[in-house]
Amino acid sequence: MENRSKQTPFLGVRQITTVGMLSAISIILGITGYGFVPLPLAKATIMHVPVIIGAILEGPKVGMLIGFMFGAFSLIQNVMSPNLLSFAFLNPLVSVLPRVIIGFTAYYSYRLVKSKNENLRIAAAAAVGSMTNTIGVLGMIYLLYAAQYAEAKGIAVTLAAKTVFGVAYTNGIAEAAVAVIITTAVVLSVKKIRK
Repeated sequence: MENRSKQTPFLGVRQITTVGMLSAISIILGITGYGFVPLPLAKATIMHVPVIIGAILEGPKVGMLIGFMFGAFSLIQNVMSPNLLSFAFLNPLVSVLPRVIIGFTAYYSYRLVKSKNENLRIAAAAAVGSMTNTIGVLGMIYLLYAAQYAEAKGIAVTLAAKTVFGVAYTNGIAEAAVAVIITTAVVLSVKKIRK
């Protein structure tokens, strides 16, 4: 008789379903333009919010897979509809890697906040996940393409850092605030339904 050890699958059915559903939501937000919330000073993206929700509800593997799908969509979108900064987003280190890392940072932020206040734990995860997206994408653009970024924006190379980090500051705070509001509402609702 063979001795077969029981192996657990990489993902369960619920996790696979979550990856599919939240990846689709992220892609639909991008295709329709609903993934961008107009604010007085900037446009905040919420396309990373499904990654954060998936990570909190189903763990880092799920969050990272949704992040991969979001990043892959971003890369494909920049191939199909190029814009001023498409040269940067054609590099997976800019378009994919930071989005994958969102799932990791959001999940572990949620786990590491030792509080009985569930709202606080979710808000911390959403803020950290959102900042991972902003800092990761813009940081990689600066590290890899500072000169090309400056040229595309019509500024001196010496102003590239100031411009990139100005965008990160302006958009980052707005995006984190929007991510906290949406993520907290959705995660609390799902957890309530699951009970």
